[in-house]
Amino acid sequence: MPESYARIVGAADAGVRLDVFLANQPEVAGRVVARHIVEGGKVRVGNLRVRPGLFLDAGQVVEFEVEPQEVVDPLAPAGPPPILRILYEDGLLCAIDKPVGLAAHPPEDKVFREHTVASWALQRYGKLPGAEDGKRPGIVHRLDRDTSGVMLVAKEQVAFDFLRAQFKARTAEKEYRCIVYGEPRFQSDWIERPIATDPKHPDRMTVVEEGGRESSTFYEVVERFQGFAHVRCRPKTGRTHQIRVHMTSIGHSLVGDRVYRSRARQHDSLPGGAPDPRRQCLHALRLKVPHPATDEPVEFEAPMPQDMQVLLQWLRAHRPIRK
Repeated sequence: MPESYARIVGAADAGVRLDVFLANQPEVAGRVVARHIVEGGKVRVGNLRVRPGLFLDAGQVVEFEVEPQEVVDPLAPAGPPPILRILYEDGLLCAIDKPVGLAAHPPEDKVFREHTVASWALQRYGKLPGAEDGKRPGIVHRLDRDTSGVMLVAKEQVAFDFLRAQFKARTAEKEYRCIVYGEPRFQSDWIERPIATDPKHPDRMTVVEEGGRESSTFYEVVERFQGFAHVRCRPKTGRTHQIRVHMTSIGHSLVGDRVYRSRARQHDSLPGGAPDPRRQCLHALRLKVPHPATDEPVEFEAPMPQDMQVLLQWLRAHRPIRK
């Protein structure tokens, strides 16, 4: 049964957003749960229309209901943590091979009860450095949930600050592999198109002619097949979904990507009998950064995952380029 509570907005909280106010209550485990109970109709503020972004006035009474199971710490989910392959580890950092299906950190816009790289790292190492909000301990960069490959975790604040600075300064060298629909016209090329939030789909990104953030990706075809290609990508910038958006923008959506599909490829699918990875075929193969202690370059590599290897083998056998 839900438990009911009521709080009076004090002078110190005047002008604060409703979801922020709720997140600070001891019965509510953070802003994620706060938004969840607001959107679930479990919050009342007099006769006002309740929404997460409602600004509160001193003296207002906020009534809310919380289910016991909703009080969840997203950085301490129930159950044993995943077993991850460690590629490298020392006193300052750890490089892992992130598997498909594991998020880097909990999302901020919904209740999340699954393990993430962040929760795995906390259980393995205890207290970790991070940004001021404390929601992404040890996480210096991220991979999409369904993207596999090399990912770094900082174990000390000096390493966290140093590595974050390398990604911001673009001194981190990244190599990804992907399998795309279609055969690129060029053997290699730069895609230099700004990326911004898609106005029609706020949860997606898109290339834009004006505005947006500078984005640059170098790609090179590794193998060509009939109707498909194995591509190496070296992103210079690190925008959200950058490789997926950039490859889609030149008409070569990633196999398995259910979000980004170019108009030319929106009806493409794997041939009958082809093994389906059931996720976007994108893998972070290599990462090279200066080491926080020595400033000397260190390189980490995560082998191509089994699902992409199996699909490539099938394409070699069934869709070779005829000469």
